[in-house]
Amino acid sequence: MSVIDEKKQALEDEYGLFPDPQELFEYLIEKNKNQPHLEAKFKTEENLVKGCVSSLWLVCGYDGNKCVFKSDADSLITRAIASVVCDLYSGLTPSEVMQLDPSVLAHVNISTHLSPNRRNGLSQLCKRIREFAETKI
Repeated sequence: MSVIDEKKQALEDEYGLFPDPQELFEYLIEKNKNQPHLEAKFKTEENLVKGCVSSLWLVCGYDGNKCVFKSDADSLITRAIASVVCDLYSGLTPSEVMQLDPSVLAHVNISTHLSPNRRNGLSQLCKRIREFAETKI
């Protein structure tokens, strides 16, 4: 099983069990409630994801040959969803990031039940992650 397949399976195992989107979002918020926030020095205009309803910051990094992504937001649901996305893509090589289609989030109903504005923010987050990875290939 490839690393991408393992990431997809882990996503399905954890989030695919919620038939009710409200329960899924409550779980996401609760799970991420106590996660550490980004340090203030990372909450810059440069790290701000444009097109998101709430303020969402993305910090992209590179550790060895693997990408590392961290995020924070001023909205609980945005913060929770961004955390899932960062976990999904962190630990992958840049070429693996490019191979992992963000539509996988729809299979576990993370993206399908969002408002159009939140869906746009998610799309912009995934776009920024892929742009970072593309510069490292």
